[in-house]
Amino acid sequence: MDWLRQLPIGQYVDPGEDGRRSWLRDLDPRLKLLWTLAFLLTPILAGPLWRLSLVVLLLLITLVSALPLRLWLRGVLLWLALGLLVGLLSCVLPVGGTPPATLQRPPTELRLQPGPVAGAPAPARSGLAWELLRWGPARLGPVELGPVVITRRSAQLGLNSATLLFTLIHSANLLLLTTSPEQLVWAIDWWLMPLGRVGLPAERLGFILLLSLRFLPLVQEELQNLLRSLATRAVHLRSLGWKGGLALVLALGERLLANVLLRSEQGAEALLARGGRWLPPQELREEAGGLGASSWIALAGLLLFLGVRLRWGTL
Repeated sequence: MDWLRQLPIGQYVDPGEDGRRSWLRDLDPRLKLLWTLAFLLTPILAGPLWRLSLVVLLLLITLVSALPLRLWLRGVLLWLALGLLVGLLSCVLPVGGTPPATLQRPPTELRLQPGPVAGAPAPARSGLAWELLRWGPARLGPVELGPVVITRRSAQLGLNSATLLFTLIHSANLLLLTTSPEQLVWAIDWWLMPLGRVGLPAERLGFILLLSLRFLPLVQEELQNLLRSLATRAVHLRSLGWKGGLALVLALGERLLANVLLRSEQGAEALLARGGRWLPPQELREEAGGLGASSWIALAGLLLFLGVRLRWGTL
């Protein structure tokens, strides 16, 4: 039942726990934040080739990051399976289309003339086929299922959904896995520093982000406790029926929300009782002497990455 602890999702893992160093951990958090934003924003209005390239690039970065396999292997397999499932459902499920437009001219005016040779068939339509796959109709017991049709539009929708889901989740997970909350808050405050001069409360936003990141493990712990209590009582969802199962899920969700709010209230009271004080983001991370060699390489790679997106990203 400790699978949530074995699958660190959105949690920072200190290098002292695994005894290995990683260049991805030592990278400047400001550059890691820029790379994550690039992975999140460049798929917008991009072609399928660019979306697939982002998935391959993320997998390559994960492989050469020198992170232990136990930190990312299960998560990558889970995201890949989830992305394939969402993409397959997007391909198979019917896609809504626009209604056909009314004819402006009678169809009898369009006539296909025979070929130059006597008896030759009329010229056929040319171009790529709209339907890529048609399977069925099939019968599942007494229910007759309609044909499964995969069109070019549904295939493109499935590819976009699968690649976008994997890119969004895994890029954010890599950032949180290799960057401590204090470093992340410091990086966000550094980029929002110009906006702070015009009255934007950048420090308060960073403190709120720091608290939310600190409460992520507590949410996972509460969820794991609820699942453990459910397994201890040997509850069978099939015997409850769909109404009983839905009521049980809603009750668990209500209890999870109540426990999380109770933990938040206890954390706020403990913070006030211990005389918690406001620390500016500059004190959360010691300033380094400058960007290292890996950071300069990452910055050059980011510029090259954006240049390739502008040049070939729409293919």
